[in-house]
Amino acid sequence: MKGIASVDHLWRTIRGEAESAVARDPVFGAALSASILAHPDFAHALAHQIGARLGRTQADRARFTQVAHQAFTASSDLIDAASRDLQGIAVHDPATTTLLPPLLNFKGYVALQAWRVSNWLWQERRRDLALLLQSLSSDQLQVSIHPAASIGTSVFLDHATGIIIGAFAVVGDEVTILQNVTIGRKHCELERAPKIGRGVLLSAGSTIIGNVSVGDFARIGAGALVEHDVPAGCTAIGVPARLTNCPESVS
Repeated sequence: MKGIASVDHLWRTIRGEAESAVARDPVFGAALSASILAHPDFAHALAHQIGARLGRTQADRARFTQVAHQAFTASSDLIDAASRDLQGIAVHDPATTTLLPPLLNFKGYVALQAWRVSNWLWQERRRDLALLLQSLSSDQLQVSIHPAASIGTSVFLDHATGIIIGAFAVVGDEVTILQNVTIGRKHCELERAPKIGRGVLLSAGSTIIGNVSVGDFARIGAGALVEHDVPAGCTAIGVPARLTNCPESVS
């Protein structure tokens, strides 16, 4: 994706949008002050969002905020990925042209960033806590992504209800995933999980299962069941999925 702004520029834009929103709606301003304006940078604001969404009690919210900020401090790549994800929403969602609404209101965005924290914890061998974050995201946000999955940047979880991404699944950059999508292994295949290429669209209710590859910029239709490879640029529809609209170079 072209034209990616720096994290600092992103944060200045978000603060500007928040200040404008406070001026328009002072009642909303108190919430914006706690969520955005009280924080010194994007990392602190995002950690606050994760804690607020996952924690059921004030103590839990503070604890998960602290865990998220610890991850962001240890790995700046997480904040860079979060920035790209947020900017990617403005590119892929025609109903969204500003950055503040998805940061505050799109649970798929927060769920993806909570997964990034859980993935960091998993790699740090803090696996019980990583799995707890997955469980809370599933309960609170209806998005369950195993900490051992691999996900690129500029990824958009649209509507973000009923999304399941299993262990060892690989999701590339600029992928859009709609509601009720499952990406997972077959029980007999252990670590052989799906690999989703760059720029793929996974439509609502689709299931990609087993040791399959979905090529770059392929499209999976609503409700499709994919158990075989989908070449780059093709569309897969139906149960079981069949290929259509493939590039001429695909035989």
